[in-house]
Amino acid sequence: MHPPPTGDTLALALAQIRVEATEIDANVERALEAITRAASRGADLVALPELFNVGYFAFDSYERHAEPFEGETFSRIRAAAAEHDIAVLAGSIVEDLAATESVVTPAETGLANTAALFDATGELQLVYRKHHLFGYQSAEAELLVPGERVETATVGGVTVGATTCYDLRFPELYRELIDAGAELVLVPSAWPYPRIEHWQTLSRARAIENQCFVATINGSGRFESADATLLGRSTVYDPWGTTLASSGDEPSLVLAEIDLGSLERIREEFPALRDRRL
Repeated sequence: MHPPPTGDTLALALAQIRVEATEIDANVERALEAITRAASRGADLVALPELFNVGYFAFDSYERHAEPFEGETFSRIRAAAAEHDIAVLAGSIVEDLAATESVVTPAETGLANTAALFDATGELQLVYRKHHLFGYQSAEAELLVPGERVETATVGGVTVGATTCYDLRFPELYRELIDAGAELVLVPSAWPYPRIEHWQTLSRARAIENQCFVATINGSGRFESADATLLGRSTVYDPWGTTLASSGDEPSLVLAEIDLGSLERIREEFPALRDRRL
């Protein structure tokens, strides 16, 4: 049993939705339904998986379904955030950088794996473009350009940062976020079988070594063309690396309380971050 919250708390929901290759309308509808459901359950913030609209493994359709930041997918998500009074981490789309108008881009052309955090009024608070592009049995590194910016935003009194999937293997990125004040890192992903141990171990390690909350948001579903099945298991870890809430591999809504009081207490009682030698 976990102790009751002792400080500011944030009700977090992870929307592990089914993602089907190139079924844009159906995938976005599932995301919108998850936002509605999370709001009805009292969540302050809901996070969606990586490339929840097009499907990560649908590489042949990246260019065809790329959108500007101001395109239909993010526009519908931000409208849903405002309608339901809930912050949303739109776990990522394939962004057409050349067509984007309102957001600073890391390159003038190309495609990026882009996540956006909208607050409960629909206002943009954070943009994260995936830094580390996957090359192993994946065309992502060939098709997309990496992001450069590391940002944080405040949601319900909690300082939030974001990374994406493969980024979990690069702990220096998480140190940057911690140095920027992050207390909760959201990790939208499309993590497949069979690498369950990597998914769980890396996520837990990022939470432990940075004494922060880490929430991993995976999708559910199979991609026949790539012979890949998403393993689900969306999970919220506390700063000790303890699992607060998690799922199996089927679509689900994972709910957990982010308690800043416990984070502050852990950092005070076990001051590993203060003992860093740079």
